[in-house]
Amino acid sequence: MKKVAVLLGGSSSEREVSLRSGEAVYQALLKIGYPAVKIDAGAHLVEQLLQERPQVAFIALHGKLGEDGTLQGLLDILQIPYTGPGVLASAIGMNKLITKKILLAEGIPTPPFESVHKEEIKTKGIVSIITKVKEKLALPLVVKAITQGSTIGIFFVHREEDLVEAINGALNYDDEILIEKMIQGTELTASILGDNPAQVLPLIEITSTTGVYDYQSKYTPGMSSHLIPPRLPQTTQAKVREACLRTYQAIGCRGYARVDCMVDNEGNPYILEVNTAPGMTDTSLFPDAAKAAGLEFPELIRQLVERARCD
Repeated sequence: MKKVAVLLGGSSSEREVSLRSGEAVYQALLKIGYPAVKIDAGAHLVEQLLQERPQVAFIALHGKLGEDGTLQGLLDILQIPYTGPGVLASAIGMNKLITKKILLAEGIPTPPFESVHKEEIKTKGIVSIITKVKEKLALPLVVKAITQGSTIGIFFVHREEDLVEAINGALNYDDEILIEKMIQGTELTASILGDNPAQVLPLIEITSTTGVYDYQSKYTPGMSSHLIPPRLPQTTQAKVREACLRTYQAIGCRGYARVDCMVDNEGNPYILEVNTAPGMTDTSLFPDAAKAAGLEFPELIRQLVERARCD
């Protein structure tokens, strides 16, 4: 069987989640007989890869320098096949603003938004920025750092007086941020596997004990629920699957990815973002969707390894 290097850890704000994802993948690989090694993706990654000579790299990194196309480009140079999307799709998926621009170009529904750059605040002032946002978007709003994941750098704004603090908070993570209309309704996610054709796994409705699916809710057992199937009409679920699959294809994904969306109270889906290296922890969504489709975790990992390739 192919030797697999599980790339995990790294230096992003999602390091701890990555370590958990990577460990789960590593144990699954051992269980089904793959010779596997774990590599913490740091400054000596190239030397470690050349020393281990894996036939496949399983990318279990989340966030910058793992999910954003940089690692994918390195593996392409080293000619090591890897799991998940390639350089371009990974870079696009990591940047929420570029993703939304592509969605608009493709006619795929996404919440109305404005972007703000740190330099714009320096030159125009925060009052001018707030005025621009108020003219185009009504409360409640979601303020997001554009290249973070796991709900890191995201702030939910229900009062106008909290907007400045949210903007400054998001700018601590990125120089450019996204201010998005908050869609009231049901949060869903579509896990998508493979290509030509890609398979949309059973949809999951997400609820949390706090009412907000934040970092704590995602990774603390018991603080969120994954409902399969969602409590929505079949016609609405069909619209969600179509929008999510179109998004997967528009971004240029392959292998696997997860698309998150909100469905408003009229049954209209709005795409939020694409996760090109979905979590593989015991509280993660993709493994739950796969299990609902009849794929136990070790078999899911095997399929992902067998689909690995370079650009």
